[in-house]
Amino acid sequence: MAHEPMLLLAVTEFVTNSAAFTYFTAGALRRNISSDMLPRRFPLQLRTKSMEVFSPQLQERYPDQPMELHLWARQQPLLSCHPDALHGTLFSSAEAFVVLPNATRVPAFLLNIDANVTGKPTITRNRLGGTVRLTGLVPDPELAWTPLPALCRAQGLPVPQVKRLETLLKFGLWLFGVPRANSKCCPCPVP
Repeated sequence: MAHEPMLLLAVTEFVTNSAAFTYFTAGALRRNISSDMLPRRFPLQLRTKSMEVFSPQLQERYPDQPMELHLWARQQPLLSCHPDALHGTLFSSAEAFVVLPNATRVPAFLLNIDANVTGKPTITRNRLGGTVRLTGLVPDPELAWTPLPALCRAQGLPVPQVKRLETLLKFGLWLFGVPRANSKCCPCPVP
């Protein structure tokens, strides 16, 4: 009798949500991004000059200063298992800071972003891998520009353009975030 190698993989929602809970409570779902960490071809560089299209007053107040972006999960990601894929909802926040020459960080804006993702396992020529797809991105409609709302109102300036930032954020995630996640799902040999 010939024996063929076989891989049986069982994943339950309990296992995936337990892992998400562990990562969340351990603080592993946090990331700080500085301007020098982004690829040069990324459509939005972390500088006040790049943010001018969304908030001209930020560039006026802090001309061409570098910025930092702090990303974190607001709550535990929710994952669900389906026969064809693993679906997840990520609840995240992004806070941007202007980095002054004396290394002081000034809050620029805070944006809550919820993202829906789908991960599908693949087996190709005895290699186990997977792909990730962004299926939805929902920024908080009330973008909290801090301390800029008071500045905007006091000076009669327009409120920053949330829709433009949302569009660019989606573009950046599809162009850079999803391919990077997929590169992490590199195929591994199946025994």
